[in-house]
Amino acid sequence: MAAQKGKDLLLKVDSNGAGSFTTVAGLRSRAVAFNAESVDITHQESAGQWRELLAGAGVRSARISGSGIFKDAASDALIRSYVFDGTIRDWQVIVPDFGTVEGPFQISSFELTGRHDGEVGFELSLESAGELTFTAA
Repeated sequence: MAAQKGKDLLLKVDSNGAGSFTTVAGLRSRAVAFNAESVDITHQESAGQWRELLAGAGVRSARISGSGIFKDAASDALIRSYVFDGTIRDWQVIVPDFGTVEGPFQISSFELTGRHDGEVGFELSLESAGELTFTAA
């Protein structure tokens, strides 16, 4: 994958639960991480006492994080309601020239920040809450 502009990595949410995705607020930075826990099946007769892992086993998860500013009252209200209600919704992460990751996520962390001479900003983290799909670009 060639170098890409960070602003082109988009985070979208199905705001009404009907499959209509909208870009989340005014995100200035975002990141996505995929995790796969390993299952150790090493035993007394493992070759050379080297660790052995069971392929395809273990829990897979994804974490999305971002920070930015609210672009309007509607996006502020939407994210705030998801935080306080513990809502799980489908989200999309669109990575140009790579593809789209889509699936259910829940906001696991939300923080408001502000300086006396600047705007109010926020940071949020999402944790996967079910099976994710990947569609190549």
